[in-house]
Amino acid sequence: MRGSAVVGEETTATRERETGGASARLGPVAGVKRVLQLPATSYVVILVSVLSLTGFGLIMVLSASSITAYDGGEGNSFGIFARQAMFAVVGVLGMMALSRLGPGWWRPLAWIGFLLALGLQALTLTPLGVEVNGSRSWIAVVGSLRLQPAELLKLAFALWLGAELGRSDVRQHVWRSWGIALAGLVAAGGLIMAGRDLGTAIIVFLLFLGALFVSDLPVATVFGSAAAGAVAVGLFVITSPNRLQRVLASLSGNEGASAEDMLGTHWQSSHGEYALASGGLFGVGLGASREKWSWLPEAHNDFIFAIIGEELGLAGTLLVIALFVALAWGLLRVSLRARDPLMRVTTMAVFMWIIGQAAVNISVVVKVLPVIGVPLPFVSYGGSALVANLLAAGVVLAFARQEPGAKEALRPRRRRRSLSILARTSGGHP
Repeated sequence: MRGSAVVGEETTATRERETGGASARLGPVAGVKRVLQLPATSYVVILVSVLSLTGFGLIMVLSASSITAYDGGEGNSFGIFARQAMFAVVGVLGMMALSRLGPGWWRPLAWIGFLLALGLQALTLTPLGVEVNGSRSWIAVVGSLRLQPAELLKLAFALWLGAELGRSDVRQHVWRSWGIALAGLVAAGGLIMAGRDLGTAIIVFLLFLGALFVSDLPVATVFGSAAAGAVAVGLFVITSPNRLQRVLASLSGNEGASAEDMLGTHWQSSHGEYALASGGLFGVGLGASREKWSWLPEAHNDFIFAIIGEELGLAGTLLVIALFVALAWGLLRVSLRARDPLMRVTTMAVFMWIIGQAAVNISVVVKVLPVIGVPLPFVSYGGSALVANLLAAGVVLAFARQEPGAKEALRPRRRRRSLSILARTSGGHP
């Protein structure tokens, strides 16, 4: 028996050496393709992208908020950054905890989480609700600490859609399944719109469309929902003078802009454009932004991408976009490879939420879209948004662990073995 084990180990080692030598002869392109096909690739790409965006976001929040924090009563330049760092720690711990949950947890959590999130969102309409910039979307917690329930509602809604549209009988009960999903959208979107937050409602609607697209419902339900949603958004815009003014300002460019009007409809988008234009290729330097000196409203929040462009230039903005592209690829890979419909639908909903919101935010900053007021995921300041984004990443990481061979590849012993093989093939051992 001992001799057989030795022979087996030698055979395995020989196979590993031959495989390593063959992969070395394939060239860099083939090597990259081979790495992208590994079982744990989705998990690693998503994790690295999320942590990179979060870390980069903390740096930019510190840079963009230092003047606002010092001049706004924080007492020092690190007040806003310190709160964001605290939420980042909480979010990362929650992400790693959720990433360890098995498949049996998600259906029970879906309904519980969705009902709790709807209850929290309803509290914004009570005396506990706080209005900021015309939207009643926050709940006062303790002191100046506030919670934005809509961010958690996005995650709960995505998971709930996965549970409902991922049932095995969806094709047999098309209208019932579509009706239940629409009821959930009306409940979530209605509570958000009751607080006059159209930007968040649009993201929730995109999330809903993503879930429908990969479900077993007919494609007609997707187009029908999209058309109805477009009509609804149009009605919300034309019935609100403030929203209509912002849309018209976006269409008319800078005509009529007043340099003396700090609250003018063109002010924020124009100064965001100034920030991007002055950054050039490599920027004016980290921390050297001029627009953050009270020229650009929400510099550390919705318009942080403009500060990135000003301080780090085109190179910095392309880095952020590249990280979102990598994250998008990882999310799509998990959705396409998922065996459980719940995982497929939920992951696509999260994709439309995070990647769609990033696309909307960047489009607003570069003046492709009117100012809607949605943050850049993982990067903009906002504790509720950051924690919700990280928790969503944790859910998808748990799904990525269920890909064939991924769980085994992520075990510590397997990782050490892979590193030893890599060392041998690169000449680290005689």
